[in-house]
Amino acid sequence: MLHELSITNFAIIDELHITFNDGLNIISGETGAGKSILIGAVSLLLGDRATAEMIRFQADTATVEALFSTDRNQPLQETLAAMGFVADRELVIRRIISRSGRNKVLINGQLATLAHLAQISESLINICGQHEHQILLRAENHIDILDEFGGCLDVRAGYEKVYDRYQQIINRLDELEKLRRHRADKMDLISYQLREIQEIQPIQGEDDQLADEKKVLAGAQKLASWSNKAFALLYADKGCIGDQLKDVLSAIREIRKIDGKFIFPVTDLENCYAVLQEAALVLRDYEQKLVFDPERLAAIDERLDALNRLKRKHGGTMESLLNRKREMEEELRQVTGIEEESAQLTLEKNAIVKELSEKALALSLQRVQASESLNQAVDREISDLNMPHASFITRFLRRFTPSDNLFGPKGGDDVEFYLAANAGEEPKPLNKIASGGELSRIVLALKNVLSQTGSATTSVFDEVDSGIGGATAEIVGRKLKEISKRHQVICITHLPQIASFGDRHLRVAKQVIDGRTATKVEMIEHDDKIEEISRMLGGVNVTDTARNHARAMLAAARAARLASDQGKGGHVKKSAHQ
Repeated sequence: MLHELSITNFAIIDELHITFNDGLNIISGETGAGKSILIGAVSLLLGDRATAEMIRFQADTATVEALFSTDRNQPLQETLAAMGFVADRELVIRRIISRSGRNKVLINGQLATLAHLAQISESLINICGQHEHQILLRAENHIDILDEFGGCLDVRAGYEKVYDRYQQIINRLDELEKLRRHRADKMDLISYQLREIQEIQPIQGEDDQLADEKKVLAGAQKLASWSNKAFALLYADKGCIGDQLKDVLSAIREIRKIDGKFIFPVTDLENCYAVLQEAALVLRDYEQKLVFDPERLAAIDERLDALNRLKRKHGGTMESLLNRKREMEEELRQVTGIEEESAQLTLEKNAIVKELSEKALALSLQRVQASESLNQAVDREISDLNMPHASFITRFLRRFTPSDNLFGPKGGDDVEFYLAANAGEEPKPLNKIASGGELSRIVLALKNVLSQTGSATTSVFDEVDSGIGGATAEIVGRKLKEISKRHQVICITHLPQIASFGDRHLRVAKQVIDGRTATKVEMIEHDDKIEEISRMLGGVNVTDTARNHARAMLAAARAARLASDQGKGGHVKKSAHQ
Protein backbone atom coordinates (compact mmCIF):
# COMPACT_ATOMS: atom_id res chain seq x y z
CA MET A 1 0.00 0.00 0.00
CA LEU A 2 1.18 3.54 -0.83
CA HIS A 3 1.39 5.62 2.35
CA GLU A 4 3.36 8.72 1.40
CA LEU A 5 4.49 10.44 -1.78
CA SER A 6 7.08 13.23 -1.79
CA ILE A 7 7.89 15.23 -4.91
CA THR A 8 10.52 17.95 -5.34
CA ASN A 9 11.21 20.13 -8.40
CA PHE A 10 9.16 17.93 -10.72
CA ALA A 11 7.40 19.71 -13.62
CA ILE A 12 5.51 22.63 -11.97
CA ILE A 13 5.70 21.07 -8.51
CA ASP A 14 8.07 22.89 -6.18
CA GLU A 15 7.78 20.72 -3.11
CA LEU A 16 4.90 18.40 -2.28
CA HIS A 17 4.17 15.79 0.35
CA ILE A 18 1.00 13.68 0.09
CA THR A 19 -0.35 11.10 2.52
CA PHE A 20 -2.68 8.33 1.34
CA ASN A 21 -4.94 6.08 3.43
CA ASP A 22 -6.61 2.73 3.04
CA GLY A 23 -9.81 2.63 1.04
CA LEU A 24 -10.77 5.07 -1.71
CA ASN A 25 -8.50 8.11 -2.14
CA ILE A 26 -9.99 10.77 -4.41
CA ILE A 27 -7.88 13.35 -6.27
CA SER A 28 -9.75 16.20 -7.90
CA GLY A 29 -9.00 19.65 -9.25
CA GLU A 30 -9.51 21.87 -12.21
CA THR A 31 -8.14 20.91 -15.61
CA GLY A 32 -4.43 21.75 -15.82
CA ALA A 33 -3.96 21.93 -12.07
CA GLY A 34 -1.38 19.12 -12.15
CA LYS A 35 -3.29 15.90 -11.48
CA SER A 36 -1.61 14.11 -14.41
CA ILE A 37 1.76 15.21 -13.04
CA LEU A 38 1.11 13.14 -9.91
CA ILE A 39 0.50 10.08 -12.09
CA GLY A 40 3.70 10.82 -13.98
CA ALA A 41 5.64 10.99 -10.72
CA VAL A 42 4.23 7.65 -9.56
CA SER A 43 5.03 6.12 -12.95
CA LEU A 44 8.68 7.11 -12.47
CA LEU A 45 8.76 5.03 -9.30
CA LEU A 46 7.51 2.08 -11.34
CA GLY A 47 10.38 2.32 -13.83
CA ASP A 48 9.17 4.75 -16.52
CA ARG A 49 11.81 6.60 -18.53
CA ALA A 50 12.96 9.92 -17.12
CA THR A 51 14.02 13.00 -19.09
CA ALA A 52 15.61 16.30 -18.14
CA GLU A 53 12.43 18.09 -19.31
CA MET A 54 10.69 16.72 -16.19
CA ILE A 55 12.90 18.85 -13.93
CA ARG A 56 11.39 22.14 -12.73
CA PHE A 57 12.71 25.28 -14.39
CA GLN A 58 15.92 26.63 -12.76
CA ALA A 59 16.44 23.40 -10.77
CA ASP A 60 19.27 20.90 -11.36
CA THR A 61 17.57 17.81 -9.99
CA ALA A 62 14.09 16.44 -9.39
CA THR A 63 13.24 13.87 -6.74
CA VAL A 64 10.29 11.54 -6.34
CA GLU A 65 10.07 9.37 -3.23
CA ALA A 66 7.39 7.02 -1.95
CA LEU A 67 6.80 4.97 1.18
CA PHE A 68 4.97 1.65 0.82
CA SER A 69 3.91 -0.91 3.40
CA THR A 70 4.72 -4.48 2.40
CA ASP A 71 3.66 -6.43 5.48
CA ARG A 72 0.70 -7.91 3.56
CA ASN A 73 2.71 -8.63 0.43
CA GLN A 74 4.89 -11.66 1.10
CA PRO A 75 5.75 -12.29 -2.60
CA LEU A 76 7.11 -8.75 -2.87
CA GLN A 77 9.25 -9.22 0.24
CA GLU A 78 10.64 -12.43 -1.23
CA THR A 79 11.41 -10.69 -4.53
CA LEU A 80 13.23 -7.86 -2.75
CA ALA A 81 15.28 -10.31 -0.70
CA ALA A 82 16.19 -12.30 -3.82
CA MET A 83 17.48 -9.10 -5.46
CA GLY A 84 19.65 -8.33 -2.44
CA PHE A 85 17.60 -5.49 -0.92
CA VAL A 86 16.49 -5.08 2.66
CA ALA A 87 13.05 -6.69 2.85
CA ASP A 88 11.33 -4.96 5.75
CA ARG A 89 7.69 -4.18 6.48
CA GLU A 90 8.25 -0.85 4.76
CA LEU A 91 9.60 -0.09 1.31
CA VAL A 92 11.08 3.27 0.31
CA ILE A 93 11.71 3.97 -3.36
CA ARG A 94 13.56 7.11 -4.38
CA ARG A 95 14.14 8.37 -7.91
CA ILE A 96 16.52 11.27 -8.59
CA ILE A 97 16.62 12.92 -12.03
CA SER A 98 19.59 15.12 -12.89
CA ARG A 99 20.17 17.47 -15.80
CA SER A 100 23.69 16.09 -15.97
CA GLY A 101 22.26 12.66 -16.74
CA ARG A 102 23.49 11.13 -13.46
CA ASN A 103 20.12 9.74 -12.46
CA LYS A 104 19.76 7.49 -9.43
CA VAL A 105 17.36 4.83 -8.20
CA LEU A 106 17.37 3.79 -4.55
CA ILE A 107 15.41 0.98 -2.95
CA ASN A 108 15.46 1.10 0.85
CA GLY A 109 18.56 3.28 0.65
CA GLN A 110 20.45 0.90 -1.68
CA LEU A 111 21.38 1.80 -5.24
CA ALA A 112 19.20 0.01 -7.77
CA THR A 113 18.40 -0.08 -11.47
CA LEU A 114 15.30 0.54 -13.59
CA ALA A 115 15.20 -3.22 -14.18
CA HIS A 116 14.77 -3.69 -10.43
CA LEU A 117 11.86 -1.23 -10.42
CA ALA A 118 10.24 -2.98 -13.36
CA GLN A 119 10.55 -6.30 -11.55
CA ILE A 120 8.73 -5.12 -8.40
CA SER A 121 6.31 -2.61 -9.95
CA GLU A 122 3.57 -5.19 -10.68
CA SER A 123 3.45 -6.04 -7.00
CA LEU A 124 3.19 -2.38 -5.93
CA ILE A 125 0.77 -0.34 -8.03
CA ASN A 126 -1.52 -1.00 -10.93
CA ILE A 127 -2.25 2.14 -12.96
CA CYS A 128 -5.40 2.10 -15.06
CA GLY A 129 -5.38 4.99 -17.51
CA GLN A 130 -5.64 5.56 -21.23
CA HIS A 131 -2.56 3.41 -21.83
CA GLU A 132 -4.14 0.59 -19.84
CA HIS A 133 -7.28 0.95 -21.92
CA GLN A 134 -5.25 0.34 -25.05
CA ILE A 135 -3.60 -2.74 -23.54
CA LEU A 136 -6.97 -4.24 -22.64
CA LEU A 137 -8.37 -3.48 -26.08
CA ARG A 138 -5.59 -5.15 -28.07
CA ALA A 139 -6.70 -8.65 -29.01
CA GLU A 140 -3.17 -10.07 -28.73
CA ASN A 141 -3.26 -9.34 -24.98
CA HIS A 142 -6.58 -11.06 -24.29
CA ILE A 143 -5.15 -14.54 -23.98
CA ASP A 144 -2.67 -13.23 -21.37
CA ILE A 145 -5.53 -11.66 -19.40
CA LEU A 146 -7.51 -14.92 -19.56
CA ASP A 147 -4.51 -16.98 -18.44
CA GLU A 148 -3.80 -14.67 -15.51
CA PHE A 149 -7.43 -14.70 -14.40
CA GLY A 150 -7.82 -18.45 -14.78
CA GLY A 151 -4.57 -19.38 -13.05
CA CYS A 152 -3.28 -20.93 -16.27
CA LEU A 153 0.21 -19.41 -16.14
CA ASP A 154 1.90 -22.42 -14.50
CA VAL A 155 0.41 -24.81 -17.05
CA ARG A 156 1.34 -22.40 -19.82
CA ALA A 157 4.92 -22.17 -18.52
CA GLY A 158 5.20 -25.96 -18.81
CA TYR A 159 3.88 -25.80 -22.36
CA GLU A 160 6.25 -22.94 -23.29
CA LYS A 161 9.28 -24.90 -22.08
CA VAL A 162 8.43 -27.82 -24.39
CA TYR A 163 7.46 -25.41 -27.20
CA ASP A 164 10.87 -23.71 -27.02
CA ARG A 165 12.60 -27.07 -27.57
CA TYR A 166 10.12 -27.85 -30.36
CA GLN A 167 11.02 -24.58 -32.09
CA GLN A 168 14.73 -25.32 -31.72
CA ILE A 169 14.22 -28.67 -33.46
CA ILE A 170 12.13 -27.13 -36.25
CA ASN A 171 14.73 -24.42 -36.85
CA ARG A 172 17.58 -26.94 -36.92
CA LEU A 173 15.69 -29.21 -39.33
CA ASP A 174 15.18 -26.20 -41.61
CA GLU A 175 18.92 -25.49 -41.49
CA LEU A 176 19.70 -29.13 -42.30
CA GLU A 177 17.27 -29.07 -45.19
CA LYS A 178 19.05 -26.02 -46.63
CA LEU A 179 22.36 -27.83 -46.21
CA ARG A 180 20.91 -30.89 -47.86
CA ARG A 181 19.87 -28.90 -50.93
CA HIS A 182 23.38 -27.54 -51.33
CA ARG A 183 25.07 -30.69 -50.18
CA ALA A 184 26.31 -31.94 -53.55
CA ASP A 185 28.04 -28.70 -54.53
CA LYS A 186 29.39 -28.22 -51.03
CA MET A 187 30.74 -31.76 -50.82
CA ASP A 188 32.35 -31.54 -54.27
CA LEU A 189 34.07 -28.26 -53.45
CA ILE A 190 35.27 -29.33 -50.01
CA SER A 191 36.38 -32.75 -51.27
CA TYR A 192 38.34 -31.21 -54.13
CA GLN A 193 40.10 -28.66 -51.90
CA LEU A 194 40.83 -31.24 -49.23
CA ARG A 195 42.17 -33.73 -51.79
CA GLU A 196 44.58 -31.06 -53.04
CA ILE A 197 45.98 -30.63 -49.56
CA GLN A 198 46.02 -34.33 -48.76
CA GLU A 199 47.99 -35.08 -51.92
CA ILE A 200 50.70 -32.67 -50.85
CA GLN A 201 50.57 -33.73 -47.17
CA PRO A 202 52.09 -30.55 -45.74
CA ILE A 203 53.90 -30.71 -42.40
CA GLN A 204 54.16 -27.87 -39.90
CA GLY A 205 57.52 -26.05 -40.35
CA GLU A 206 58.35 -27.99 -43.51
CA ASP A 207 58.50 -24.90 -45.69
CA ASP A 208 61.10 -23.22 -43.47
CA GLN A 209 63.27 -26.35 -43.37
CA LEU A 210 63.15 -26.74 -47.15
CA ALA A 211 64.00 -23.08 -47.67
CA ASP A 212 67.10 -23.50 -45.47
CA GLU A 213 68.16 -26.64 -47.33
CA LYS A 214 67.66 -24.93 -50.70
CA LYS A 215 69.86 -22.07 -49.58
CA VAL A 216 72.69 -24.47 -48.71
CA LEU A 217 72.39 -26.50 -51.94
CA ALA A 218 72.32 -23.41 -54.12
CA GLY A 219 75.53 -22.09 -52.45
CA ALA A 220 77.41 -25.40 -52.21
CA GLN A 221 80.31 -24.37 -54.48
CA LYS A 222 80.88 -21.11 -52.65
CA LEU A 223 80.62 -22.84 -49.28
CA ALA A 224 83.21 -25.43 -50.38
CA SER A 225 85.58 -22.70 -51.61
CA TRP A 226 85.30 -20.70 -48.40
CA SER A 227 85.69 -23.69 -46.08
CA ASN A 228 88.72 -24.98 -48.08
CA LYS A 229 90.37 -21.57 -47.96
CA ALA A 230 89.79 -21.32 -44.21
CA PHE A 231 91.20 -24.83 -43.71
CA ALA A 232 94.28 -23.96 -45.73
CA LEU A 233 94.91 -20.75 -43.81
CA LEU A 234 94.59 -22.52 -40.51
CA TYR A 235 96.38 -25.79 -41.18
CA ALA A 236 97.12 -26.95 -44.72
CA ASP A 237 99.17 -24.23 -46.47
CA LYS A 238 102.87 -23.68 -45.86
CA GLY A 239 103.22 -20.80 -43.47
CA CYS A 240 99.62 -21.25 -42.19
CA ILE A 241 98.51 -19.91 -38.90
CA GLY A 242 99.17 -23.29 -37.27
CA ASP A 243 102.77 -23.36 -38.47
CA GLN A 244 103.31 -19.76 -37.40
CA LEU A 245 101.90 -20.54 -33.92
CA LYS A 246 104.27 -23.52 -33.68
CA ASP A 247 107.17 -21.16 -34.50
CA VAL A 248 105.99 -18.79 -31.77
CA LEU A 249 105.97 -21.63 -29.21
CA SER A 250 109.49 -22.72 -30.30
CA ALA A 251 110.83 -19.19 -29.91
CA ILE A 252 109.35 -18.89 -26.42
CA ARG A 253 111.01 -22.12 -25.37
CA GLU A 254 114.42 -20.85 -26.60
CA ILE A 255 113.94 -17.61 -24.65
CA ARG A 256 113.19 -19.53 -21.46
CA LYS A 257 116.35 -21.66 -21.91
CA ILE A 258 118.44 -18.56 -21.65
CA ASP A 259 116.25 -16.48 -19.28
CA GLY A 260 114.66 -18.73 -16.74
CA LYS A 261 112.88 -15.77 -15.14
CA PHE A 262 110.89 -15.01 -18.30
CA ILE A 263 107.26 -15.70 -17.55
CA PHE A 264 104.86 -16.42 -20.42
CA PRO A 265 101.45 -18.27 -20.54
CA VAL A 266 102.76 -21.07 -22.72
CA THR A 267 99.96 -23.40 -21.69
CA ASP A 268 97.31 -20.98 -23.01
CA LEU A 269 99.19 -20.73 -26.30
CA GLU A 270 99.40 -24.49 -26.55
CA ASN A 271 95.62 -24.69 -25.92
CA CYS A 272 95.06 -22.16 -28.70
CA TYR A 273 97.05 -24.36 -31.04
CA ALA A 274 94.88 -27.36 -30.13
CA VAL A 275 91.71 -25.30 -30.77
CA LEU A 276 93.06 -24.20 -34.16
CA GLN A 277 93.73 -27.81 -35.06
CA GLU A 278 90.18 -28.83 -34.10
CA ALA A 279 88.65 -25.91 -36.02
CA ALA A 280 90.69 -26.86 -39.08
CA LEU A 281 89.44 -30.45 -38.93
CA VAL A 282 85.79 -29.23 -38.64
CA LEU A 283 86.28 -27.09 -41.78
CA ARG A 284 87.83 -30.01 -43.63
CA ASP A 285 84.98 -32.37 -42.72
CA TYR A 286 82.36 -29.74 -43.64
CA GLU A 287 83.95 -29.18 -47.05
CA GLN A 288 84.07 -32.91 -47.74
CA LYS A 289 80.36 -33.34 -46.95
CA LEU A 290 79.24 -30.54 -49.28
CA VAL A 291 77.60 -31.98 -52.38
CA PHE A 292 75.99 -30.03 -55.22
CA ASP A 293 72.86 -32.04 -56.10
CA PRO A 294 70.87 -30.41 -58.92
CA GLU A 295 68.16 -33.08 -58.72
CA ARG A 296 67.61 -32.52 -55.00
CA LEU A 297 67.53 -28.74 -55.60
CA ALA A 298 64.90 -29.18 -58.30
CA ALA A 299 62.84 -31.42 -56.03
CA ILE A 300 62.94 -28.81 -53.26
CA ASP A 301 61.86 -26.07 -55.67
CA GLU A 302 58.96 -28.20 -56.83
CA ARG A 303 57.88 -28.98 -53.26
CA LEU A 304 58.13 -25.34 -52.19
CA ASP A 305 56.09 -24.25 -55.22
CA ALA A 306 53.34 -26.70 -54.31
CA LEU A 307 53.35 -25.61 -50.67
CA ASN A 308 53.36 -21.91 -51.55
CA ARG A 309 50.47 -22.40 -53.98
CA LEU A 310 48.36 -24.00 -51.23
CA LYS A 311 49.36 -21.36 -48.71
CA ARG A 312 48.23 -18.56 -51.04
CA LYS A 313 44.82 -20.25 -51.42
CA HIS A 314 44.33 -20.83 -47.69
CA GLY A 315 45.55 -17.85 -45.70
CA GLY A 316 49.18 -17.32 -46.70
CA THR A 317 50.93 -19.31 -43.95
CA MET A 318 51.57 -22.96 -43.20
CA GLU A 319 49.58 -22.59 -39.96
CA SER A 320 46.51 -21.18 -41.75
CA LEU A 321 46.78 -23.95 -44.38
CA LEU A 322 46.79 -26.72 -41.78
CA ASN A 323 43.95 -25.02 -39.86
CA ARG A 324 41.87 -24.88 -43.02
CA LYS A 325 42.60 -28.55 -43.65
CA ARG A 326 41.20 -29.43 -40.22
CA GLU A 327 38.16 -27.18 -40.80
CA MET A 328 37.36 -28.82 -44.13
CA GLU A 329 37.66 -32.27 -42.62
CA GLU A 330 35.16 -31.23 -39.93
CA GLU A 331 32.83 -29.60 -42.49
CA LEU A 332 32.92 -32.76 -44.58
CA ARG A 333 32.02 -34.82 -41.55
CA GLN A 334 29.13 -32.44 -40.79
CA VAL A 335 27.83 -32.50 -44.33
CA THR A 336 28.00 -36.25 -44.53
CA GLY A 337 26.23 -36.44 -41.12
CA ILE A 338 23.15 -34.47 -42.20
CA GLU A 339 21.01 -37.52 -42.78
CA GLU A 340 21.87 -39.03 -39.43
CA GLU A 341 21.21 -35.79 -37.53
CA SER A 342 17.96 -35.19 -39.42
CA ALA A 343 16.75 -38.68 -38.57
CA GLN A 344 17.56 -38.22 -34.88
CA LEU A 345 15.86 -34.81 -34.74
CA THR A 346 12.79 -36.11 -36.56
CA LEU A 347 12.41 -38.87 -33.98
CA GLU A 348 12.75 -36.29 -31.17
CA LYS A 349 10.26 -33.99 -32.91
CA ASN A 350 7.66 -36.75 -33.20
CA ALA A 351 8.04 -37.52 -29.50
CA ILE A 352 7.90 -33.86 -28.48
CA VAL A 353 4.84 -33.19 -30.67
CA LYS A 354 2.97 -35.80 -28.67
CA GLU A 355 3.99 -34.16 -25.39
CA LEU A 356 3.28 -30.68 -26.75
CA SER A 357 -0.15 -31.76 -27.96
CA GLU A 358 -1.04 -33.11 -24.51
CA LYS A 359 0.07 -29.90 -22.82
CA ALA A 360 -1.69 -27.67 -25.37
CA LEU A 361 -4.92 -29.63 -24.91
CA ALA A 362 -4.70 -29.42 -21.10
CA LEU A 363 -4.05 -25.67 -21.37
CA SER A 364 -6.96 -25.21 -23.78
CA LEU A 365 -9.39 -27.08 -21.52
CA GLN A 366 -8.32 -24.97 -18.53
CA ARG A 367 -8.84 -21.83 -20.62
CA VAL A 368 -12.35 -22.89 -21.59
CA GLN A 369 -13.25 -23.29 -17.92
CA ALA A 370 -11.57 -19.98 -17.06
CA SER A 371 -13.42 -18.21 -19.89
CA GLU A 372 -16.79 -19.25 -18.48
CA SER A 373 -15.84 -17.91 -15.06
CA LEU A 374 -14.45 -14.71 -16.58
CA ASN A 375 -17.60 -14.15 -18.64
CA GLN A 376 -19.80 -14.55 -15.58
CA ALA A 377 -17.59 -12.35 -13.40
CA VAL A 378 -17.42 -9.53 -15.96
CA ASP A 379 -21.17 -9.79 -16.67
CA ARG A 380 -21.87 -9.25 -12.98
CA GLU A 381 -19.57 -6.26 -12.92
CA ILE A 382 -20.99 -4.55 -16.01
CA SER A 383 -24.50 -5.24 -14.78
CA ASP A 384 -23.60 -3.40 -11.58
CA LEU A 385 -22.20 -0.62 -13.78
CA ASN A 386 -25.61 0.10 -15.30
CA MET A 387 -25.24 -2.16 -18.32
CA PRO A 388 -27.83 -4.76 -17.28
CA HIS A 389 -28.37 -6.16 -20.77
CA ALA A 390 -24.73 -6.26 -21.81
CA SER A 391 -22.97 -9.56 -22.31
CA PHE A 392 -19.22 -10.16 -22.17
CA ILE A 393 -17.95 -13.05 -24.27
CA THR A 394 -14.56 -14.72 -24.41
CA ARG A 395 -14.54 -16.01 -27.96
CA PHE A 396 -12.18 -18.76 -29.07
CA LEU A 397 -11.36 -17.87 -32.66
CA ARG A 398 -9.43 -21.13 -32.74
CA ARG A 399 -9.50 -24.03 -30.30
CA PHE A 400 -6.65 -26.48 -30.13
CA THR A 401 -7.37 -29.97 -31.43
CA PRO A 402 -4.85 -32.86 -31.40
CA SER A 403 -5.71 -33.63 -35.02
CA ASP A 404 -4.52 -30.21 -36.21
CA ASN A 405 -1.43 -29.90 -33.99
CA LEU A 406 -1.22 -26.16 -34.68
CA PHE A 407 1.09 -24.81 -32.03
CA GLY A 408 1.89 -21.21 -31.12
CA PRO A 409 4.14 -19.63 -28.49
CA LYS A 410 1.17 -19.34 -26.08
CA GLY A 411 -0.57 -22.61 -26.93
CA GLY A 412 -2.94 -23.70 -29.65
CA ASP A 413 -5.76 -21.20 -28.97
CA ASP A 414 -6.65 -17.78 -30.37
CA VAL A 415 -8.76 -15.73 -27.97
CA GLU A 416 -10.51 -12.38 -28.28
CA PHE A 417 -12.94 -10.56 -26.00
CA TYR A 418 -16.33 -9.53 -27.42
CA LEU A 419 -19.17 -7.44 -26.01
CA ALA A 420 -22.85 -7.26 -26.81
CA ALA A 421 -23.63 -3.87 -25.27
CA ASN A 422 -27.42 -4.20 -25.53
CA ALA A 423 -29.99 -6.97 -25.69
CA GLY A 424 -30.41 -8.38 -29.18
CA GLU A 425 -27.18 -6.85 -30.50
CA GLU A 426 -24.51 -8.87 -32.21
CA PRO A 427 -21.36 -9.18 -30.10
CA LYS A 428 -18.48 -7.00 -31.32
CA PRO A 429 -14.75 -7.04 -30.50
CA LEU A 430 -13.84 -4.71 -27.66
CA ASN A 431 -11.79 -2.50 -29.97
CA LYS A 432 -14.95 -1.87 -32.02
CA ILE A 433 -16.85 -0.34 -29.10
CA ALA A 434 -17.63 3.22 -30.09
CA SER A 435 -19.01 4.58 -26.83
CA GLY A 436 -16.43 6.04 -24.48
CA GLY A 437 -18.76 5.45 -21.53
CA GLU A 438 -19.18 1.79 -22.40
CA LEU A 439 -15.45 1.40 -22.86
CA SER A 440 -14.67 3.00 -19.50
CA ARG A 441 -17.09 0.70 -17.72
CA ILE A 442 -15.78 -2.41 -19.47
CA VAL A 443 -12.22 -1.51 -18.51
CA LEU A 444 -13.31 -0.86 -14.93
CA ALA A 445 -15.17 -4.18 -14.83
CA LEU A 446 -12.16 -6.07 -16.14
CA LYS A 447 -9.81 -4.30 -13.74
CA ASN A 448 -12.08 -5.12 -10.81
CA VAL A 449 -12.24 -8.78 -11.79
CA LEU A 450 -8.52 -9.03 -12.46
CA SER A 451 -7.64 -7.19 -9.25
CA GLN A 452 -8.95 -10.17 -7.35
CA THR A 453 -6.21 -12.34 -8.83
CA GLY A 454 -3.35 -9.83 -9.04
CA SER A 455 -0.70 -9.15 -6.41
CA ALA A 456 -0.73 -5.34 -6.48
CA THR A 457 -2.19 -3.84 -3.32
CA THR A 458 -2.76 -0.37 -4.81
CA SER A 459 -4.81 0.51 -7.89
CA VAL A 460 -4.67 3.94 -9.52
CA PHE A 461 -7.57 4.93 -11.79
CA ASP A 462 -6.92 7.86 -14.09
CA GLU A 463 -9.72 9.13 -16.36
CA VAL A 464 -11.91 6.17 -15.46
CA ASP A 465 -14.89 8.55 -15.75
CA SER A 466 -14.37 9.28 -19.44
CA GLY A 467 -17.67 9.42 -21.31
CA ILE A 468 -19.95 8.79 -18.33
CA GLY A 469 -22.08 10.87 -16.03
CA GLY A 470 -25.31 10.97 -14.04
CA ALA A 471 -26.52 7.68 -12.59
CA THR A 472 -23.74 5.73 -14.30
CA ALA A 473 -21.12 7.90 -12.62
CA GLU A 474 -22.67 7.16 -9.23
CA ILE A 475 -22.60 3.44 -10.00
CA VAL A 476 -18.93 3.69 -10.99
CA GLY A 477 -18.28 5.43 -7.68
CA ARG A 478 -19.98 2.57 -5.83
CA LYS A 479 -17.86 0.09 -7.77
CA LEU A 480 -14.63 1.89 -6.95
CA LYS A 481 -15.66 1.93 -3.33
CA GLU A 482 -16.26 -1.80 -3.51
CA ILE A 483 -12.81 -2.38 -4.99
CA SER A 484 -11.28 -0.28 -2.20
CA LYS A 485 -12.43 -2.88 0.33
CA ARG A 486 -9.82 -5.27 -1.12
CA HIS A 487 -7.22 -2.85 -2.42
CA GLN A 488 -6.13 0.68 -1.79
CA VAL A 489 -7.64 2.78 -4.60
CA ILE A 490 -6.43 6.17 -5.81
CA CYS A 491 -8.82 7.75 -8.29
CA ILE A 492 -8.38 10.97 -10.27
CA THR A 493 -11.80 12.19 -11.28
CA HIS A 494 -13.80 15.17 -12.51
CA LEU A 495 -17.13 13.69 -11.49
CA PRO A 496 -18.73 14.62 -8.15
CA GLN A 497 -20.73 11.37 -8.12
CA ILE A 498 -17.47 9.43 -7.89
CA ALA A 499 -15.73 11.89 -5.56
CA SER A 500 -18.55 11.67 -3.01
CA PHE A 501 -17.61 8.05 -2.27
CA GLY A 502 -14.05 8.88 -1.27
CA ASP A 503 -12.68 8.03 2.15
CA ARG A 504 -9.96 10.62 1.68
CA HIS A 505 -10.22 13.58 -0.67
CA LEU A 506 -7.19 15.44 -2.02
CA ARG A 507 -7.61 18.66 -3.97
CA VAL A 508 -5.01 19.73 -6.53
CA ALA A 509 -4.69 23.39 -7.37
CA LYS A 510 -2.28 25.90 -8.87
CA GLN A 511 -0.86 28.82 -6.96
CA VAL A 512 1.58 31.61 -7.79
CA ILE A 513 4.44 32.20 -5.33
CA ASP A 514 7.04 34.89 -6.03
CA GLY A 515 5.93 35.08 -9.63
CA ARG A 516 6.20 31.32 -10.25
CA THR A 517 3.38 28.84 -10.74
CA ALA A 518 3.36 25.79 -8.49
CA THR A 519 1.03 22.88 -7.83
CA LYS A 520 -0.27 22.29 -4.33
CA VAL A 521 -2.22 19.35 -2.92
CA GLU A 522 -4.31 19.58 0.22
CA MET A 523 -6.49 17.13 2.07
CA ILE A 524 -10.03 18.45 2.38
CA GLU A 525 -12.82 17.53 4.79
CA HIS A 526 -16.27 18.66 5.81
CA ASP A 527 -17.05 22.13 4.44
CA ASP A 528 -14.05 22.15 2.09
CA LYS A 529 -15.16 18.84 0.64
CA ILE A 530 -18.69 20.22 0.14
CA GLU A 531 -17.20 23.23 -1.65
CA GLU A 532 -15.08 21.08 -3.93
CA ILE A 533 -17.94 18.77 -4.88
CA SER A 534 -20.12 21.86 -5.41
CA ARG A 535 -17.47 23.21 -7.79
CA MET A 536 -17.43 19.88 -9.61
CA LEU A 537 -21.22 20.09 -9.87
CA GLY A 538 -21.67 23.72 -10.86
CA GLY A 539 -18.39 25.07 -12.15
CA VAL A 540 -16.62 28.25 -11.09
CA ASN A 541 -19.62 30.00 -9.53
CA VAL A 542 -20.69 27.80 -6.63
CA THR A 543 -24.34 28.33 -5.64
CA ASP A 544 -26.26 27.29 -2.54
CA THR A 545 -28.20 24.90 -4.75
CA ALA A 546 -24.95 23.20 -5.72
CA ARG A 547 -23.91 23.06 -2.06
CA ASN A 548 -27.18 21.45 -1.06
CA HIS A 549 -26.83 18.98 -3.89
CA ALA A 550 -23.28 18.21 -2.74
CA ARG A 551 -24.47 17.60 0.84
CA ALA A 552 -27.19 15.26 -0.43
CA MET A 553 -24.71 13.44 -2.61
CA LEU A 554 -22.28 12.93 0.28
CA ALA A 555 -25.11 11.76 2.54
CA ALA A 556 -26.28 9.27 -0.11
CA ALA A 557 -22.76 7.96 -0.50
CA ARG A 558 -22.44 7.47 3.28
CA ALA A 559 -25.78 5.66 3.31
CA ALA A 560 -24.70 3.42 0.47
CA ARG A 561 -21.46 2.58 2.26
CA LEU A 562 -23.33 1.83 5.47
CA ALA A 563 -25.82 -0.41 3.67
CA SER A 564 -22.99 -2.28 1.99
CA ASP A 565 -21.08 -2.70 5.25
CA GLN A 566 -24.21 -4.08 6.92
CA GLY A 567 -24.72 -6.62 4.16
CA LYS A 568 -27.87 -4.98 2.80
CA GLY A 569 -26.47 -4.69 -0.72
CA GLY A 570 -24.49 -2.02 -2.44
CA HIS A 571 -27.39 0.10 -3.74
CA VAL A 572 -29.73 2.60 -2.19
CA LYS A 573 -33.17 3.02 -3.60
CA LYS A 574 -32.73 6.60 -4.72
CA SER A 575 -29.62 8.41 -5.92
CA ALA A 576 -28.74 11.85 -4.62
CA HIS A 577 -28.78 13.38 -8.08
CA GLN A 578 -32.16 11.95 -9.04
